[in-house]
Amino acid sequence: MKKTIVFTVTFLSVFCFGQQPIKETVNLKSIVDHAVNKMVEKPVINAVSIGIVYQGQEYIGHYGELEKGKSNLPNNETIYEIGSLGKTLTGTLVAKAVLDKKLKLEDPVQKYLSEDYPNLVFNGHPVLIKDLVTHTSGLPKMLPLEVNAVLNDFTNEKAPENTNNILKNYKQKDFLRDLHTVKLDAVPGHKFSYSNAGIELLSAVLEKAYHKNFEVLLKEYFADNLQMKHTKINLSKKEEAHLAVGYHCDYNAIAPELISSLWGSSGNVKTTLPDMMEYIKYQLKNTPEIAESHKPLVKIDDTFSSGYTWRVITDEKLGTLYKHHGGVFRAQCFIYVIPKYNLGVFIIANQSGVNTGKDIQSVLDEIFGSISL
Repeated sequence: MKKTIVFTVTFLSVFCFGQQPIKETVNLKSIVDHAVNKMVEKPVINAVSIGIVYQGQEYIGHYGELEKGKSNLPNNETIYEIGSLGKTLTGTLVAKAVLDKKLKLEDPVQKYLSEDYPNLVFNGHPVLIKDLVTHTSGLPKMLPLEVNAVLNDFTNEKAPENTNNILKNYKQKDFLRDLHTVKLDAVPGHKFSYSNAGIELLSAVLEKAYHKNFEVLLKEYFADNLQMKHTKINLSKKEEAHLAVGYHCDYNAIAPELISSLWGSSGNVKTTLPDMMEYIKYQLKNTPEIAESHKPLVKIDDTFSSGYTWRVITDEKLGTLYKHHGGVFRAQCFIYVIPKYNLGVFIIANQSGVNTGKDIQSVLDEIFGSISL
């Protein structure tokens, strides 16, 4: 089946970031076409959208078809579920709250909760805000706990449906009730253990700090500061018509949208590619909030530190970079921010299987190699 392509390229400047030498302008369209088309031609991959900012050039490309056999190319109005990548937006809001002196990283989370949670202390060490935002709190991956068993059987055809059946009536009050049952098994702040529950809890903290609904905080900040007017958690009926469909593993049926009645900060953010382009450009600016949000807060090993939800990576060639993966049952995506080369990339596919992340990473590796980083 022939795949079609739509793209936009903008040349803004050719100045490099920092002290890096100015490079010759590269043909981003040609480089991306070559890398992404190979991925789209794979049997299980349907649609891919990608946005790149590189040394003043901008490129947006849409490839493939959203639905098998319908030739319905994604476009700039397509709304994607970005899953856990949305955590970086939450991290940015926490960084802003620190600069606004609404909270401190060393504050115990208990300070912002209306009930007493003596279980969020281990050997006299309470769970801190820093522990939540760096995934070192010791909280479970998901609440309610039964979702974890479903996710562990990710490739099961019924996994999306079973997850939604558990989450659809699980509300914030249920989450805060179940938080009482969490048992820590180590001092918080040291061991990296990825936790959606910890990021959801940060939403409650931010609401208490600002006395505003979390989604209101999200939309106000990113719409006002970045013009990301299509980035939100809950969509209107009109917006739902633009929500990308997608496929789970190699099953032919369209997978359902991931639903949640919680705050949505850990995996329910939805956005468009143009909005993500604004996000990438913002990440490459040295504003106080970005500088704060990019701080490595907990060193995990010699090359990886955990920051304000960002994975802060030290690479011999690329320098210090910031990355995050996102995934739901019908989409997977990556974001890379590489300040040394004034480079940022967001890429998403409307398919989610065990190899999707590897396929996307291969595309990125080819692109990075082709622009001679």
